[in-house]
Amino acid sequence: MSRSITVGGGCFWCIEGVFQQLPAVHQAISGYAGGESPDPSYREVCSGRTGHAEVVQVNFDPEQVEERALLKLFFAIHDPTQHNRQGPDVGSQYRSIILYADEEQRQTAEAVIKEIEAAGECSAPIVTELVPLTTFYPAEEMHQRYYEAAPEAPYCRSMIAPKITKARERFPHLFDG
Repeated sequence: MSRSITVGGGCFWCIEGVFQQLPAVHQAISGYAGGESPDPSYREVCSGRTGHAEVVQVNFDPEQVEERALLKLFFAIHDPTQHNRQGPDVGSQYRSIILYADEEQRQTAEAVIKEIEAAGECSAPIVTELVPLTTFYPAEEMHQRYYEAAPEAPYCRSMIAPKITKARERFPHLFDG
């Protein structure tokens, strides 16, 4: 059995790179969602005019990991308090977003956000958008499994590797198969 969550929090390479490391994740696919333009390209999404965000669709085994745990990990590897930006990436295409597949997923995301805010884990209010998933467009092949293909690339070493290290330290149980 497999289930999916679709999330965005900055560059999709960073989110994908972390989720690919989890044994319970069958596949993490970089793509675009949340906008109006049909079948957008990377260049179009980067223009900020399509309404789409860079997202990752995470296909996982719910028998091995709870959706709640994946969402907590997602919130830990990006800054959900920044509106339309993550670090050096600025624009609506880099917004923090969860595109839910059903009502149960929406409720779980809302509950996780409330838990994080109640625990005071963020220094400002969470601005993550919660919207229904209508269509997910996989990104071009050159954007898939970027960290896996080029772990020594400067971007991977400076941006993705630290997120993986932080995630492994904070959520070791998710990385232990």
